[in-house]
Amino acid sequence: MDNKINEIRRKISALRSEMTDLEVSVRDHINRDLDCTSRAVQLMNLRRELKLLIGEWKAAGGGDRLPNVGAWQSRSRRRRAS
Repeated sequence: MDNKINEIRRKISALRSEMTDLEVSVRDHINRDLDCTSRAVQLMNLRRELKLLIGEWKAAGGGDRLPNVGAWQSRSRRRRAS
């Protein structure tokens, strides 16, 4: 069971990283007054997938606290600044 929980956590982590990159792209398009519709739709789909993964994680017995949005964003900013 721990392997399944760890696998789901890895997927969540990878998905969050992909979401961060996509959010940067959306912001960049908005700042340059370009159409970001397709990227925004992709981001919404990733959020939907993340919600499903978190549900699977909880169902598999995941009880750790997942980082909240603020912690996740600050960690992402530190990674990009490096």
